[in-house]
Amino acid sequence: MGEKHSGEGHTKLSRSVYEQELYRLQTELVAMQEWVRADGARLVVVFEGRDAAGKGSTIKRVTQYLNPRVARIVALPRPTERERTQWYFQRYTEHLPAAGEIVLFDRSWYNRAGVERVMGFCTPAEHQRFLRQCPVFERMLVEDGILLRKYWFSVSDEVQEHRFRRRLEDPTRRWKLSPMDLESLTRWEEYSRAKDEMFVHTDIAEAPWYVVESDDKRRSRLNMIAHLLTTVPYRDIAPPALELPPRPPATGYRRPPRDLQTYVPDHAGGLE
Repeated sequence: MGEKHSGEGHTKLSRSVYEQELYRLQTELVAMQEWVRADGARLVVVFEGRDAAGKGSTIKRVTQYLNPRVARIVALPRPTERERTQWYFQRYTEHLPAAGEIVLFDRSWYNRAGVERVMGFCTPAEHQRFLRQCPVFERMLVEDGILLRKYWFSVSDEVQEHRFRRRLEDPTRRWKLSPMDLESLTRWEEYSRAKDEMFVHTDIAEAPWYVVESDDKRRSRLNMIAHLLTTVPYRDIAPPALELPPRPPATGYRRPPRDLQTYVPDHAGGLE
């Protein structure tokens, strides 16, 4: 049985309304970024949810106009053999932000509570240890001054399957599908139980989970960004006064002949 979302029944947002509000929110994200940089804040945003729930596309909209030197995306590959012998959280701590930085985790330490738990990539003892240690770990982050925000993107089974089929048929998105993703279709209830258990242990007052209903991607992106902005105590930072200097007079420079350089062929010209 698919997840029932309170957002079901909404009319689809028109593209013009969506793009107008998205741009307004992205402008606010830039203002938030400038406050983070000026104030020396540290912001961590965790994006979790089922495969094809819309995490990646939302992250793209969040970072579209942000400075990559301030806001960076962390999407870790599977751990190496050496990393498997480390304390579980160790490979994530090195990616935490310094002062004036924003880090967005496209999946995070919660892999252990989801895919590793369901697919048997960790032992039951390791899973239970994670559920005990994770709240302690996150309380330490918050106590140290890190702004931690956790978002769970919730998608129904029907919509997930539809998105998988579209990826199969689209050569530009085929890479997004793996055998692991397809297996999640047959393990829907196992993932649901794992997620419910994860929430019981890690939905803590210091770092609560925020659920984003994501059957409608446009709505989910706007809702997530708008909510994030309300939870960060940023203020407008006046930009430095800049003025274009006058162009100095020419001093006789001449550009080298074009035939001395190798140019990219005019592919676009052949399309006219």
